Amino acid sequence: MTPRTRPPSCICPNCNGFASAAITLGGRDRHGHLRTITANCPACHGTGTARRSTAREGARA
Repeated sequence: MTPRTRPPSCICPNCNGFASAAITLGGRDRHGHLRTITANCPACHGTGTARRSTAREGARA
């Protein structure tokens, strides 16, 4: 018997799977390191995947 596989996760349509980005603030600190912040996708909160909906369009309850 073959092992069961998980269905592929849905990629977030807003960030296309690239959920986080490091953005430089310009300049360097006193140790010579670049100052950066991390910006996450507001739709998927930095996971890169979209939530699957359990209800299908057109399905009746």
